[in-house]
Amino acid sequence: MQFSAEELSAQRDVRVDVFLASALQRSRVFVQGLITDGQVVLAPHAEKLKPGYRLRTGDSLTVQEERLAAAEEASAPRGEKIPLDILFEDDELIALNKPPGLVVHPAVGHTTGTLVNALVHHCGAALAARGGDGRPGIVHRLDKDTSGVMVVAKTDIAHERIAAQFAERQVDKVYQALCWGRFQRSAGICAGAIGRHKTNRQKMAVVTRDGREARTDYKVLKQGEMGAWVECDLYTGRTHQIRVHLAHLGHPIAGDAIYGKNKTPWGGLPVGRQMLHSTRLAIAHPITGNELEFIAPLPKDFQTLLDRLTA
Repeated sequence: MQFSAEELSAQRDVRVDVFLASALQRSRVFVQGLITDGQVVLAPHAEKLKPGYRLRTGDSLTVQEERLAAAEEASAPRGEKIPLDILFEDDELIALNKPPGLVVHPAVGHTTGTLVNALVHHCGAALAARGGDGRPGIVHRLDKDTSGVMVVAKTDIAHERIAAQFAERQVDKVYQALCWGRFQRSAGICAGAIGRHKTNRQKMAVVTRDGREARTDYKVLKQGEMGAWVECDLYTGRTHQIRVHLAHLGHPIAGDAIYGKNKTPWGGLPVGRQMLHSTRLAIAHPITGNELEFIAPLPKDFQTLLDRLTA
């Protein structure tokens, strides 16, 4: 596959990985792997090609098609026999209860043993191709240590329509969490915009500039001496939204290694992960339009700590 100097003339000063990701309809991570492995040839300055190289006038690119096909095959997630807690399944979608500790899709450091690997084993070819590299069927995600309800698309039309419901905020999402501290109000709203933390780019934060609108409604289900059991309704779905908003309110989630006090014991018990659980998710069926409601019971580790919450 070749991109001539004429084709690239309008791409001057564009990063080569950005251009190829768009041209090949693949992720930048995938394209960066092609470049690093020598599967993309730059003329006339082949020795200068790196993922961050910015295209110049007169440049041309050649992508080794045989090696591209091999890389695509190698990048496809393999099926693995990992148990799934399925709440509902038909020809269009699967609703499941994701356990804590399970990564949703392959990524750097987690190339196997993910939910996607389990889904490929369970569904075979009957899984939506949409979702991006290594993410067939994935419409939305939960953090590795967050448990609870997820919906996965089995067909492309289901993926498109469910994704549209998420984008248009037509999905009802309810989470529960164990948080530190005593709430002054039994219910409230946090509507702070969320963006990258100004000094730690690995974190998100409530920001006053360059953030995205975010709203979390919370209700205290039980208040104890050390913390509270809280239910949260999401009106938006920003990265780490509940974790960021609760920490911003002064009530970080128990066990949260990024936004909270992850090593502090809860009622004398160690907290092995962030105590956040996707309890309920309701969508319209992508084909019939019928309302579907999925409920995931609290996992054992969450319930054990909840039982230690004394008034």
